[in-house]
Order: sequence, then C-alpha cells, then structure tokens
Amino acid sequence: MPDMSVAIVDSNVLTGMGLQRIIEDLMPMADIRIFTSFEALVACTDSRFVHFFVASRIYFEHAQFFRDNKVRSIVLVNGDMKINGVMTLNVCQPENMLVKSILGMYSMGHGPGHPGPTVGHPGMAAHTAGHKNGDESTETLLSSREIEVAVLLSKGLISKEIADKLNISTTTVITHRTHIMDKLDAHSLADVIIYCVMNGFVDVGEL
Repeated sequence: MPDMSVAIVDSNVLTGMGLQRIIEDLMPMADIRIFTSFEALVACTDSRFVHFFVASRIYFEHAQFFRDNKVRSIVLVNGDMKINGVMTLNVCQPENMLVKSILGMYSMGHGPGHPGPTVGHPGMAAHTAGHKNGDESTETLLSSREIEVAVLLSKGLISKEIADKLNISTTTVITHRTHIMDKLDAHSLADVIIYCVMNGFVDVGEL
C-alpha cells in the first residue's frame, strides 16, 4: 500500500488526469485519486489524504472543510488569482511552468508540519536516478555535457542559445537533447526539469 494519498477534486476530468500524471512523476510512491465532486471525496473512507488539490469552485462551495484542512489544501485557479490563507496553483500555464510551481511549493514547505516530500526526497531521487536503468547511479545516467545541456533546457534556453553558451553546434545540442530524453525515458521538458531539480543540478529559484 502507498504510504501517502493525494486527492484531486475537480469536475473537469481532463484537468484532473493531467495533474495526476505530473504529481505521479513528482511523488512516485503516492496514491493519486481523482474525485469529480466533493461528495465523492467525503464518501471515501479508506485513505487519509496528505494533500487536496481542489478546483476553486468546489473550494468555495465547501470552504469550511478546506479551511479546516488548509495546510493540506491547494486550490486550482485560472490565472494568478490569490486566496487569502490558502495555497493556490495556476493550472492555466504550460506544463513545464506548472511543474516549476509545484516544485516551488515543496522547496518552501507547504505550511507547518508539511506532510509532503521536499526537494531531494529519497523516493523522488530514486525515481529519477533509476528511472530507466535500474540501479545505475545518477553520475553515470547522463554524461557531464548532457547534464549541462539538461540544466540549460530546464532554465528555458532554446537549442541555439545553448549552442552559443557551450560553444558547440546546434546540431550537437539537438543530439544531446535526444540522448537526454532517451536516457531519462522523458516524454516532455517537464520530465527533464524534474530530473534536474530532484538530483540537485539546478535550484528551483533558478528556473
């Protein structure tokens, strides 16, 4: 059984599924459950959730419940809307920025007694370092040059900018990028960002 459970409470199933996939990458040992209504959430009695990712409409309809659990509650908002006394997450942003936002929450700690993992959490490091190659070490998963390229990709540089910075050709950068994606079994830039942050190659504040 997973040692932690996370609830996503959103009537928009596509939003819930997308967020579920991202959180599964960040918290591979967690049980991520999607609830399309508040009633479905409270009817679930077999888990104690360490986090509630809740749509703003559902939050306001059942504000007392989530205020009573404000340390564990993260409200999903459209844009930069802020809600006094509770953490918010803008879901209307590119995937790589969404990942950065979630990582930023964990690096700061989500309130006193934060139950979730922090950057460098052993489960996350194991997930990234051994994601494809079993017990292969972090140092040998990517070459030194590939790590340099991965870090610059994480910081938002495009291939030509990376080539100029490292004094190599754009074609070489593209080749390194292909190797990085293959070695990490990465499906998007978000996976590369997670790898770099979890293994200490880049700080969340630099992204």
